[in-house]
Amino acid sequence: MQFSPTNGDFTFVSSTEAEELSGTISAPDIKLNMGSDGGKDPYATTFLRQRGYGWLLEVEEDDSEESKPLLEELDIDLKDIYYKIRCVLMPMPSLGYNRQVVRDNPDFWGPLAVVLLFSMISIYGQFRVVSWIITIWIFGSLTIFLLARVLGGEVSYGQVLGVIGYSLLPLIVIAPLLLVIGGFEVVSTLIKLFGVFWAAYSAASLLVGDEFKTKKPLLIYPIFLLYIYFLSLYTGV
Repeated sequence: MQFSPTNGDFTFVSSTEAEELSGTISAPDIKLNMGSDGGKDPYATTFLRQRGYGWLLEVEEDDSEESKPLLEELDIDLKDIYYKIRCVLMPMPSLGYNRQVVRDNPDFWGPLAVVLLFSMISIYGQFRVVSWIITIWIFGSLTIFLLARVLGGEVSYGQVLGVIGYSLLPLIVIAPLLLVIGGFEVVSTLIKLFGVFWAAYSAASLLVGDEFKTKKPLLIYPIFLLYIYFLSLYTGV
């Protein structure tokens, strides 16, 4: 028995005719487009992007760059530090060094290494001075910086910190001499004065520029006193 469809949507067949029906249902080829091609995104992808969760679909690309060396990661340039050390130890303009690089291109690790080296040679029998030397370096440089700005100087705290730290090198150089000739009081005093003048001159020649004009002694004198205090921490006076 067969019924004619009323609306064109369904067709009813008899049981005898249904037994003769056979066939297969082929599944459509569905491909998921994640945005790599130029087509439209699927519904799930579109839904996530509209709700602001598109980042869940992003795939991080592998970083093909090689990892940088440790010194480069810490911004440590050994050649630059070595050049600055030579500029401080040999402050005479006739030697041809570009000494302004110590002031104009300040760094932190070089001065810190110098201050730590000075602290290490000062701990003989007086370990408490290590932290005190670092404290004097930081706050002494801050005092020089504030005084320089008050007097009209155009320097930054990083520049002052680097110059004061590097200029401790002359005191490190005279330290072995003081151990050798410590018994000769007059010679020892002369070497101490030479070391302090050497350090103060290296620092003042970099920090005290022409902008100070007649106010140079007002900045040179505190720098000189600061290195006298550094030397007193080493000698224990």
